[in-house]
Amino acid sequence: MSRSTPNSRLVIRNVSVFDGLSDTATDARDVLIEGDRIAAVSQSPIGDAPGTDTVEIDGGGRFLMPGLTDAHVHLMGNANSYLDFVMGATGLLVANTLAEAKRMLYRGFTSVRDMGGDTAPLKTVIDRGDFEGPRIFPSQAMISQTSGHGDFAFVYETPYAFGGGPSRTDSIGFTRTVDGVERVLTAVREQLRKGASQIKLTIGGGAASMYDPLYTLQFTPDEMRAAVNAAEDYGTYVATHVYTVPGIRRAIEAGVRSIEHGHLADESTVALIGEKGIWLSMQPFAEDDHHYPDPDRAEKNRQICHGTEDVYSWAKKYGVKVAFGTDLLLEPQSAARQSVMAARMGEFYSNAESLRMLTSGNAELFEMAGDRNPYGAARLGVVAPDAWADVLLVDGNPLDDLSVLSDPDTNLKLIIKGGQIFKNTL
Repeated sequence: MSRSTPNSRLVIRNVSVFDGLSDTATDARDVLIEGDRIAAVSQSPIGDAPGTDTVEIDGGGRFLMPGLTDAHVHLMGNANSYLDFVMGATGLLVANTLAEAKRMLYRGFTSVRDMGGDTAPLKTVIDRGDFEGPRIFPSQAMISQTSGHGDFAFVYETPYAFGGGPSRTDSIGFTRTVDGVERVLTAVREQLRKGASQIKLTIGGGAASMYDPLYTLQFTPDEMRAAVNAAEDYGTYVATHVYTVPGIRRAIEAGVRSIEHGHLADESTVALIGEKGIWLSMQPFAEDDHHYPDPDRAEKNRQICHGTEDVYSWAKKYGVKVAFGTDLLLEPQSAARQSVMAARMGEFYSNAESLRMLTSGNAELFEMAGDRNPYGAARLGVVAPDAWADVLLVDGNPLDDLSVLSDPDTNLKLIIKGGQIFKNTL
């Protein structure tokens, strides 16, 4: 293991380059990294720079690609169990989250969009170099109505509107439970004040939540439009947790620009998503990705997973912009399935399509945050001059066999983020 500084000049020699955009990888190339950016991708050997120290790595003909991305993570939720949330000390929650951020980077995920949790402070210390982890596009607290998908209050607790206090998950910034246009506006603006790059609303039922069947519609059209307007006033957008046709169509009418999940959509609704140019940020769920001992939640999970294959098929048919995400939550022991789920995309798309989605495709969605994009100074998800120097060197060719990504400990030989070497086992 070695660490370079972002000010080093680094040459990775003799690598086959997948640029994040193409169907194929190039023959042997040299890749030059200067500081935190890619400076050149050259078919000819890159020489020394007199007076400048150069670190050289022989790639041995291996596969070099952009860092992986995940469009739907919950770093805090991924790192902590339900009992951690309701009984653990706040310091433990934060420490667990920092530890998971490091593990996520070492799985090769160099940029993620966090869809619920107080991760802007985490982003700050990672970007500062104090801790290891991916680039983070934080949504801050996921905003829910009372008795909605993000309401983790106990039944006996009094709601805000009746004079009650915050639930445990509200108090630590994982959720924000509000009702009515005025409070929705305040909640959106609060997350923007705390550093959100985009806004997350939960507008339908889910498997992990306690009170809401999948069929429920959450937040009125007026509440949703208020959130959309407040986000647009800050140059960004709203993404919504929702599975069902009525919920998706209500979100589209309100101006939402990213549908999170959507597994219970029908063909005409998927076609509408494509027609409107809205993103479908979906997850290749299988039933064993989550474990619900409660029969009702297990049944909801089964229904969600059952819709996965059809929705991907329709999305391809209608040219929908699809992002890859994982949405692993409240089961820290399952966090490493992130890599397995990335490789699983090959069951629904070609390997090249999957790799593009895992790199430049997700990056296009991230960049929809506009001026709220914290990494807008350079491109993400590509191997090209002037892009962020976030690259992986893989032992194996994911264009031939996507499953090599499912074992990052063995197959990721080099992990670089922002020009800094985090892993080098060559």
